[in-house]
Amino acid sequence: MTAPTPPTPPFRDPHLPFGKRVDDLMSRLTLDEKTAFLHQFAPAVERLGIAAFRTGQEALHGVAWMGPATVFPQAVGLGATWNEDLVRRVGEAVSQEVRAMRARDERVGLNVWSPTVNLLRHPLWGRNEEGYSEDPRLTSAIATAYTRGLRGDHPAYWRTAPVLKHWLAHNNETDRDTASSSVRPRVLNEYDLRAFRETVEAGAVAGVMPAYNLVNGRPNHVSPYLREHLRTWTEEELLVCSDAGAPSNLVDSEHYFDTHEEATAAALRAGVDSFTDHGTDSSKIVARVRGALEQGLLTEADLDAAVRRQLSVRFRLGEFDGYDEPGAFDTPEHRALALEAAEQAVVLLKNDGVLPLAPDARVAVVGLLADECKLDWYSGTLLHRSTPLEGLYERFGTDRVDFAEGVDRVRLKTAAGTFLHVLPAEDSPGDAPGAEGALDPALIAGRTDLPPLTTDATGSELALVDWGEGVLTLRADDGRYLSVAEDGYVRASADQPGGWVVQETFRLEPHGNGHLLRHLGTGRPVRVAADGVKVAAEGSDDTAGEVFELVVAERGEDAVARAAAGADVVVVVAGNDPHINGRETEDRTTLRLPDHQERLLRAARAANPRTVLALVSAYPYAVDAEALPAVLWTAHGGQAGGTALARVLAGDVSPAGRLPQTWYADDADLPPLLDYDVIGARQTYLYFEGTPLFPFGHGLSYASFAYAGLSARVADGSVHVSFTVTNTGGVTADEVAQLYARAEEPSVPRPRRELLAHRRLTLAPGERAEVSFQVPLSAFAFWDVAHGRWRLEPGPYALLAGASSEDVRLSATVVLDGEPAAPRPVHERGLAAADFDEQSGTEIVDRTKVAGDAVTPAAGGSGELLYRSCDFGTGVTEVTVAVAGEGTVEIEVAWSPSAAVLSPKAPTRGPYDYVELGAALTAEGVHDLTVRLRGSLRLAHVGFSG
Repeated sequence: MTAPTPPTPPFRDPHLPFGKRVDDLMSRLTLDEKTAFLHQFAPAVERLGIAAFRTGQEALHGVAWMGPATVFPQAVGLGATWNEDLVRRVGEAVSQEVRAMRARDERVGLNVWSPTVNLLRHPLWGRNEEGYSEDPRLTSAIATAYTRGLRGDHPAYWRTAPVLKHWLAHNNETDRDTASSSVRPRVLNEYDLRAFRETVEAGAVAGVMPAYNLVNGRPNHVSPYLREHLRTWTEEELLVCSDAGAPSNLVDSEHYFDTHEEATAAALRAGVDSFTDHGTDSSKIVARVRGALEQGLLTEADLDAAVRRQLSVRFRLGEFDGYDEPGAFDTPEHRALALEAAEQAVVLLKNDGVLPLAPDARVAVVGLLADECKLDWYSGTLLHRSTPLEGLYERFGTDRVDFAEGVDRVRLKTAAGTFLHVLPAEDSPGDAPGAEGALDPALIAGRTDLPPLTTDATGSELALVDWGEGVLTLRADDGRYLSVAEDGYVRASADQPGGWVVQETFRLEPHGNGHLLRHLGTGRPVRVAADGVKVAAEGSDDTAGEVFELVVAERGEDAVARAAAGADVVVVVAGNDPHINGRETEDRTTLRLPDHQERLLRAARAANPRTVLALVSAYPYAVDAEALPAVLWTAHGGQAGGTALARVLAGDVSPAGRLPQTWYADDADLPPLLDYDVIGARQTYLYFEGTPLFPFGHGLSYASFAYAGLSARVADGSVHVSFTVTNTGGVTADEVAQLYARAEEPSVPRPRRELLAHRRLTLAPGERAEVSFQVPLSAFAFWDVAHGRWRLEPGPYALLAGASSEDVRLSATVVLDGEPAAPRPVHERGLAAADFDEQSGTEIVDRTKVAGDAVTPAAGGSGELLYRSCDFGTGVTEVTVAVAGEGTVEIEVAWSPSAAVLSPKAPTRGPYDYVELGAALTAEGVHDLTVRLRGSLRLAHVGFSG
C-alpha cells in the first residue's frame, strides 16, 4: 500500500495570486529563518524546499563581474542615444544573458542592481559614467526603457528583477559615506525624486538601493522618504537592498547610532529589506537583528514586512513555479546590437566640413586611447573588442592609416647607474585576474607568478602615461602594466589598470637629485632590493625609496607630430581611463584634459591643422573647440566602440547622439561639488545662465533638418503638440526632435527651459515626418513650498521645439488654466523652516533621527532664510520658534520697524532636544519674512499667535 501524496502547499500553487502564496509561505517560516533572509545571501530552507537566494547582480551595461559577457556602451553613452527603443532592446539582451549565464553558474543572480538613475548634476562626479542624464525626464525615460528590457515581457514572470540605484541625491564620491546633501523641498520633488518616481510608476522596477550619503543630515539607509514617497508610487512590493557595507557605516563612519542593533533596527523600520554587509558572512547581520529583537527595538512584524517584500520578488521571478528561460548569450543579434548602440551613442559636437573622412583619405590616428578598448568597474569581461585604430584599419586599410600612441618612452635609472629591467614572462598567456568572474572583484589579488623587476646596465624602455595630477602608468614593451601584488614586488603583470584599489598607478615625486617613484595603491616608494624591485616596507619613510633619474628616450608629442605631418586628416583620440582620476570613490578635480593629452593635441594641431578631436570618456571635458575643425564625443563604447567610431568618422553612419548633460566651458562655471541646490546655484541646463561649451541636447549630423508647422492645443488634461521634421540633406540620418517648455510669467524661479518630450527619427533625404506629443498638464507644475504640494500656475507657457536646448527652431505660446498663487497661511500653520523660498549660508539637517527637517547655519556661522508672501491675517502679536543647540534667531517682517530676537538661555542637551521660545512680534496682512540664524542652532518651526 503506497503512502498518499502530501498535498501541494498553497505557496507552490501557481493558480493562486502571488499575495496569497506569500502569506502561506510566511506562515511556514520560523523567526530564525526569517531573520536569516535579511542578509544579502539568504540561505536555503531545505525543509520547505526553498533554495538559497542572493540579492544583487551588477548589470549596468552588460552582465558584470561574472566573466565574459556582451559589453554595451557605458550608461552615459546609452543616455546619449536618446533612444528608448534601443535601450529597451539592450536591457532585453542583458537580461537574456543573465538567464543564460545563470544556467551554467548559479552564482549569477536574477535580482539585478541596475540601472543607476542618479542625475548627472555635476560633471566632476566620479561616477558620471553610471548615470543617464542631468535631466530627470530623460533619465526616467531611458531608465524605464532599460528596466522594461530587464523585466522581460512575460505577463506574470520577470526575466530579472531590476533595482534602481542610488536613492537619493547622490553625486559625490568625496566623503560619500559621511557627507550630507542639503536638498530643499523644491529640488527634492522637482529634481531628485522625479527620476525615481517616473521610473517606478512605469511598473518594471523591483526595488531601489539607498545611497551611501546622507540627505538633509539623515543617512539614506534610514530615510523616511522610502515610506513617504517610494512606497506610495506603486502597488507592487518593492525590495530595498542596502549598498555594500552601508548598514555598518551607520555606526562606524557616520556615528549616527551608538550600536549596530539600533542602526539595524532603524534601517529595517525605515524600509531596508536586504542587508548587504560583510560579504557572504551573514552572521553579523543575523546577530544584530536578534539583538534588536531582544532589546525590543524590533518586532517580528517588522521582520515580516521585509521578508514579504523579498519573497514577492522571488515569486515574480518564477522561482517557486519552476519557471525559467533559456536566455541567450553572445548571439549575433547581441553583437549587432552592441555595435548599433555604440554607433547611436556618438555625438558630433563640431564639424567645419572635415567630416566625414574622404574615402581615399590618409589618416593619422594618434592619442592615448587610439588603440584602447577600456572597461570600467561595472563592465563584464570582453568577448570581443575593437579599438578606434582597429576600426580605422578595417575601414580604410592599414596602408592608409598611420598610428602614434603618444606615450613618453622612458627608462628609470637608479642611483647606482643601473636601470629598471623587465624580465620576460614565460607564461604570459594566463588570464587576467577576475576573468572567470567574482562576486566581489575588489577581493581579486594581483599576479605573483611572474618575475619581479630587476636592474641591469641597459634596462627596459617603458611607456609612461600621465593621466593627470601626476598619476602615472608604466607599461612594458609586451603591453603589460607595472603593478604591485600583495607580496609588495613590482611586476609587469597587468593587462590594464583596474581593481577597487588600483595597483598600476605611480607618481614621480621630486626628491634630492632625482625622483621617488611612489606606488599609489600602497602609498609607499619603490626600492631596489637584491631579490627584485619592490615597494618599501610598511611604516618606512621616504629614505627607504630609491632615487631615480627619468631618462626620456622619446616624448609622445614628437611621435604624434611625425605621424600627423604626413596625413590628410589627423584623428586625436583622447579621454580617460575609467579606473583612474574619476571613478567610484574618487571625484575629478577639473574639466580640463590632462596635460599629457593637451600636449599631444597641440602637437597634432601644429603639425596638421586638419585635426579632429575624438573624445572617448566617461564625462565631459572643457576643451578649446574653437581651434579644431571637428570634435566628437562618445562614452566608452563597450566591445564595439572602436568600430562604431570609425564608421561614424567614415560617414557609414551619420552621427545622431545628443549630449545628455551640459558641457561647461570652464571650471569657474561649476558650483561646489556638494552644493545640491540646482535652483539656487543655477545648475544644469535648467537654470545655468552662462554660455556652455556645448549645451544639453546638442549634437550635429551629416544631414540637415528643417522644422515647420508647430501647433499646440490644450484638451483633455494635456497639451497636444505637433510639428514636422524634414531631412533636407543628402544622406539618410537620424534626428532627435526635442520639445521644451518655459513658464513666461512665473511667480517663483522656474527653469530657463525644461525638456517635456523627445523623439529620435530616421529620415531618408527629402523625407518628412510629423512629430506629435501629448504632454500632461502636470508636466508644467512645480512644487509650491508655500502649501507643500504641486501647483500648476495659470498663465502663458512657451513651447520650444528644436534640435537642442539652445537650438530652438519653432516656438508657440499656450495659456494654461491653473491655481493662482496664494500667500502662506502662516497665522494658522506657521512655517516649516525648510520651506523657504531663498536662502544663503544655511543647510538643511534632520529634525529627528526618524523624520522631519530643520535648518542650521553652515559650519556654525550665520545664514539667512526668506519666506515670501506670508499672510498674517488681521494681525499677530507673538512669534515662537522651535530650536535646538545654541545661537540666535532673528525674525523680521518686511516693512516692520522692529525684529524679534530669540536665543536659548543655555545650549540644549543635544541636537534633537528642541525648546520653544517666544517673543513679541507685530504684523498683519501679507509680507515677506526674513529669518537670520547665528551659531550652531537648528530651527525647525516658526509659529505666530495673537
